[in-house]
Amino acid sequence: MDGFTCNLKTYRLLKGLTQGELADMVGVRRETIMRLEKAQYNPSLKLAVDISRAVGAPIEEIFIFD
Repeated sequence: MDGFTCNLKTYRLLKGLTQGELADMVGVRRETIMRLEKAQYNPSLKLAVDISRAVGAPIEEIFIFD
C-alpha cells in the first residue's frame, strides 16, 4: 500500500506477544494482525487506538501515513 508504513511487528515483539495473542487482546482475527504488519490493511481509528494501548506505543509510531 503506497504511503503506509506499519511498525506493529516491532512493537508486538517488544511486548513478547504473538499475532494471535495481540489479535485476542484487540478483538480481531490473527489474519488482520498479519495484514497490518505487512502494510496490506489500513486500521480503523478504534483498532489503531486499541493496538496502541495493547503494545504501549503511540499510534503515530506504529502506523505511519505519508
